[in-house]
Parts: sequence; C-alpha cells; structure tokens
Amino acid sequence: MRRLFSTFAQGWPGAGLFLMRVVLGIALIWRGVGLLSSDPPAIVSLISVLGAGAGLLLLIGLWTPVSATLVAAVELWKIYWRLGDPWIYLLLATMAAALAMLGPGFWSVDARLYGWKRIEPPAGKT
Repeated sequence: MRRLFSTFAQGWPGAGLFLMRVVLGIALIWRGVGLLSSDPPAIVSLISVLGAGAGLLLLIGLWTPVSATLVAAVELWKIYWRLGDPWIYLLLATMAAALAMLGPGFWSVDARLYGWKRIEPPAGKT
C-alpha cells in the first residue's frame, strides 16, 4: 500500500483529504441506504450495497485506493445506465478518482497501518 503514495499528507493538505473522504463516505452511505429503502431491482441493490460499503471504507480511510477506484467505476456505471441525475454521479466519481490518486492523508487507518514508522535503535552501552 505504501508504494501507492509518496507520503501520507499532513497539515492542511491532510485535513483537505480527510474532509474529502468524510464527505464522500457520508454521501455514499446516505445514497446507498436511501436507495435500498425504496425496494429497487436486484442489480441496483447490489450496486447500492457496494457503494455504501466502499463509502464506509472511505469514511475510515481503509484501503482508500481500492475503494475509491471502485466508487469511481460504480458511479460511472450509474451515469451509463441513466439511474438518476448524472451530475451527482459525475461529482461523486470525480471526488473518488481524486482520492484514489492522492491517497487517504495522515488521518486514516491506511496511514496507521502502512505509513512510515520510526524505529529507535536500542540504547548502547556507554
């Protein structure tokens, strides 16, 4: 996972990535649960569950490149099949593609699991 990113951004860039992840994750979960409550066809239900699951992963910042790529593909699929307003799907796909390319940022599970660790050498005899 570390090979996908040069660093996990900290400071203002990291806060921006955190904000993007949280907003995209909440939007995907909200839309997925809302669509499931209306008893859609089976394929739309499957896509909604995939979107909500990927939104949950993005919300916590786990497997961000994989889940963001999945979200971008699902949202583009929704545009192709004309399942609603294409501009909402285009916005969500664009945000997901940006997160897939930029990474999760410092405040994520990915950064804790795959970020650079500091190794302190043992104190030598003096």
